[in-house]
Amino acid sequence: MIARLPRLFTPEEYLSIERNSDFKSEYIGGKIYAMAGGSSEHSIITMNIAGEFYSQLKGSPCRIYSSDMRVKVSSTGLYTYPDVTVVCGEPQYLDEHGDVLLNPTVIVEVLSPSTAAYDRGEKGEHYRTLESLTDYIVVAQDRRWFEHYSRLGDNQWVLTTAKAIDQDIKLTSIGCTLRMADIYNNVAIPDR
Repeated sequence: MIARLPRLFTPEEYLSIERNSDFKSEYIGGKIYAMAGGSSEHSIITMNIAGEFYSQLKGSPCRIYSSDMRVKVSSTGLYTYPDVTVVCGEPQYLDEHGDVLLNPTVIVEVLSPSTAAYDRGEKGEHYRTLESLTDYIVVAQDRRWFEHYSRLGDNQWVLTTAKAIDQDIKLTSIGCTLRMADIYNNVAIPDR
């Protein structure tokens, strides 16, 4: 997050501004935060993940959304744009505009240097309060590495991390597997 506007806004004011804006912003606690654009690596990784979901979920009751779909975390009031969102079953929207999703099943965030700590920490905490969420995945763009939080119970989450090219993420809740090699296909990762 880069810039914060100086006054507090209601959620309705935020949505009115956002729906008429040329840029994306997050909203929490009355504050609006402009979102920065992503790198080439960020874009490729995001599309690789969305493509894998699309091919594996084709014909299922699941839908894949790009970062253009806004998600509201009702319990905390966060409005944000995950990099990839999956909804299995009927999507629930905030209102007739159909541009604020309330019931994501899987959320993926590709980490940027400026937002990595937020995405892994506070934002992840917001996401994990969503009753519909079964999986939260954060993926690095500067190295082969991911964290996968999978719901075990009401307030229990299991964390799995991986960094080897032959490892994968098994999302049993939606019957998908994301292979590390596919996530980083066509991404130049420097050897460490």
